[in-house]
Amino acid sequence: MTVRYAEDRHPGGDEAAGIASLHAFSFGPFYDPGNLRFGALIACNEEWLAPGAGFDEHRHSHTEIVTWVVDGELTHRDSAGRATVVRPGDVQRLSAGAGVRHSERNEGAEPLVFVQMWLAPLEPGGDPAYDLVRGIADSTPYALPAAGAMLHVRRLAPGERSAVPDAAFLYVHVVRGAVLLGGEELRPGDSARVTGSRGLELTGHEPGEPAPGGVDGACEVLVWEMAAPV
Repeated sequence: MTVRYAEDRHPGGDEAAGIASLHAFSFGPFYDPGNLRFGALIACNEEWLAPGAGFDEHRHSHTEIVTWVVDGELTHRDSAGRATVVRPGDVQRLSAGAGVRHSERNEGAEPLVFVQMWLAPLEPGGDPAYDLVRGIADSTPYALPAAGAMLHVRRLAPGERSAVPDAAFLYVHVVRGAVLLGGEELRPGDSARVTGSRGLELTGHEPGEPAPGGVDGACEVLVWEMAAPV
């Protein structure tokens, strides 16, 4: 298990445009040849958008893009004519396929915070696809077979314990609160990369801020269970 702390992430964004970003992997102009991917995961970005700020329409291809809103509301529009609002507790997936264009903006009155994770598909190309699951429960993992991956959401009260999957590759990202994983304390923005995980547990350590639509004061953790890449 390798732990990477919040302060190790690379800052990005555009302060003048109301955008702040923190990148856990090589991203954009930040290049680290030893930090290109883990399993299928090739990006885990934390984004802060001021009211009215956002990412104008841009293109993606050969990427599975999963978005988790922490606070606020994210407005998504894409070249298929979709316009959706993603809220805390929702899971949004955009499969870029051979190519798709989309924009992401904060059209609300409050600051927007979200985590966006990019995964490499097992097979490139294909038609773009979109999915939005409202209010995903802890007990309902979100399957992403195109990338050989599954997303688990864990919300834990202090002292509460929860098993994490045994997997070839396991990526754990703390959204709020503090947790223990294999004796390591992880706080918001911290992550753990585990290969060959067996019998690991998460334990809520310190409460987080009240989560909109979630359990007040719960620790909130995103866990990617991934197969060995081809």
